[in-house]
Amino acid sequence: MADEGTLVVREDRDGWTMLTLNRPDKLNALTVAMFAELRAHIEDLRGDDSIGCVVLRGAGKCFSAGHDLDDIAAGEAVPSRGWHSETLRMLEKLPKPVIAAVHGHCYTGALEVALAADFIVASEDARFGDTHSKWALTPVWGMSQRLPRRVGPATAKRLMFTADMFGADEAVRIGLAEYAVPTAEFEQHLSELAGRIVANSVFSHAANKQLIDVTDGGQLDAGLQYEIMESPGRGPDYLERIAAFSKGKK
Repeated sequence: MADEGTLVVREDRDGWTMLTLNRPDKLNALTVAMFAELRAHIEDLRGDDSIGCVVLRGAGKCFSAGHDLDDIAAGEAVPSRGWHSETLRMLEKLPKPVIAAVHGHCYTGALEVALAADFIVASEDARFGDTHSKWALTPVWGMSQRLPRRVGPATAKRLMFTADMFGADEAVRIGLAEYAVPTAEFEQHLSELAGRIVANSVFSHAANKQLIDVTDGGQLDAGLQYEIMESPGRGPDYLERIAAFSKGKK
């Protein structure tokens, strides 16, 4: 791990980057300072064409235990109303795939962070839950909007009403996580997954992400029309990619 004083560590690999929430002694509980560092990384990544995929994970025992309740009790100083939500929307709108890699705890505010990724990959030891109602709190980082879009409104209400904790298998069953990976294989799998993604066109990834996000939840005919009118078509390296494929067939 990099500098122990760094709350979100960026590690660039072969065309992709790992962002690591780095308060392992506090189970990566989320503070304003941590969000500020996450936001700075997001801003840097937006214009970094050398990075084709982002993997977000936590250091130590878990992804994150959630919003730091001590910070809340102390009256945390937020730069502006909706600043946390705005930061996660910036993450969500990055023009490159973003994967939340969840192991261990992923509760409440941490789940809101994970939901801002394009999809969640869970280690078999992952545990999820929304505990807002346990503390007489309501979501302001996106839970009420992203969770029902991911798992359906009835399931979202059940999870929010009960504050139940559940494991990776249940997360996969309800569609919260895409799939679960044996804990011992998690690190290697993340590297292989990111490698497969960056081997494909960054142009296509950005276009596909926008096409899906803009039309999500809309009428099919409107979405089809949007695709026809707004799809950016062919990327700058499409001829090179096709030529390489054709050469490989000979």
